[in-house]
Amino acid sequence: MVVARVGKFTLDKVAATGRWALFSVQALARVRSGGEFKTRLERSVFEIGVRCVPVIAIVAAFAGLVLGLQGHYVLSRFGASGMLGTLVSLSLCRELGPVLAALMIAGQAGTALAAELGIQRSTEQIDAIELMDISPEGFLAGARLLASLLVFPSLTSLFVLIGVTGGWLSGCILMPQDSNAYWSAVHEALKTRDIQECLLKALVFGLLTTSLCAYQGFHAHRSGEAGARAVGVATVRAIVLSSIAILAADYLITAALL
Repeated sequence: MVVARVGKFTLDKVAATGRWALFSVQALARVRSGGEFKTRLERSVFEIGVRCVPVIAIVAAFAGLVLGLQGHYVLSRFGASGMLGTLVSLSLCRELGPVLAALMIAGQAGTALAAELGIQRSTEQIDAIELMDISPEGFLAGARLLASLLVFPSLTSLFVLIGVTGGWLSGCILMPQDSNAYWSAVHEALKTRDIQECLLKALVFGLLTTSLCAYQGFHAHRSGEAGARAVGVATVRAIVLSSIAILAADYLITAALL
């Protein structure tokens, strides 16, 4: 019985993964289905990108401030306080920037996307789109997937810039660090490879987050619930799976590029 249950659980998850991959491919392949592609793309960029700027800026500022304080405290114990700029810039560019930015976007825009598509599913709007011979995957999710390729790298870059500035503020303005030494260390630490890894992670996180949230909302009826309950379950699954996918992908990319 235990083996049968484990086997059934594994097969169900493999099937769900296949449906998610097929959903993502169809969304990108049929992105122009239904017309008004430019309008949908602009709206998606606004919803995923512009609306998330305030939370990205706030989280990045405090992440940089904390890194500056903790970095100064730890490095000063070893007489290496001049390496503060290196610590802050590399930590934000290679790891914290892409991961925290993706988690914040998933928490705000991703859950909104899952809830919106879940409501459209529960009110049979998606079924109506199919009856009009329009690909619902491409019409509802395609533009959002493309927008994520533009938005995630941009917001991640903004996160890193604000975070490094926050590290300078706490390390050099609030603490006795030399500003010239800080910015010199930042300039020397960041290489092209580090920036490329940061942007690669942002692209991967964007596709994973947007596709998972869209898929969960699109298939809210598969949750075993109905109505508002199904929308709530789909939204919770979207943010949980997105967060796990971001952290897992971060490890895999880091391990592959080191």
